Amino acid sequence: MMEPFTTLTAVAAPIDAPNVDTDQIAPARFLRRPRKEGYADVLFHDLRYSAPGVERPDFVLNQPAYRDARILVADRNFGGGSSREHAVWALVDSGIRCVIAISFGDIFWENSVKSGLLLVRLDEPNVAALRGQLHAQPGAKVTVDLERQCITGPDGRELSFEIEPARKRRLLHGLDEIGVTKRHEAAIGAFEQAYRARRPWLFRHGAAQAG
Repeated sequence: MMEPFTTLTAVAAPIDAPNVDTDQIAPARFLRRPRKEGYADVLFHDLRYSAPGVERPDFVLNQPAYRDARILVADRNFGGGSSREHAVWALVDSGIRCVIAISFGDIFWENSVKSGLLLVRLDEPNVAALRGQLHAQPGAKVTVDLERQCITGPDGRELSFEIEPARKRRLLHGLDEIGVTKRHEAAIGAFEQAYRARRPWLFRHGAAQAG
């Protein structure tokens, strides 16, 4: 189970560059790290640091107003590039629960829901307006309401977004792939019992030994 996503009100950070790919989000040299060790320090590593432990002051997430951001407002093709799931892990482990952009890499889009990361597509004018508000008001908060499928920007204006029902359900209930399967546990058990009843010879001790 993952943390359910219902409504999030949090600091949002603007990421202005288009085509921020998965290698920028989680550089390839870190990918052999076991998942349990966490990927928070990997996020945007080469954009964020000029040397080990030396932050680039101009990078948005290094600026005091945006350090606690849990929402990113990006541009187009965020998460394009390779298929690495580590890019999603780096975002989630850093506390990012939602990315708003014009478009996303296809595989990144599919990987995101597996770790509870909500991706929201909005059109270019609305994304640009949101980023403009965040630049004008550093540290401003955005509200993302998944149930109502709407975003409230710093100016109070609501923006609606579309999301596939299955993806929405998984995020609302905090269901990873195992969680989705377990919701069908009764049906799986019933199928197994019926299968055994129809083909009992497959499950006899002698047949198992012969196999």
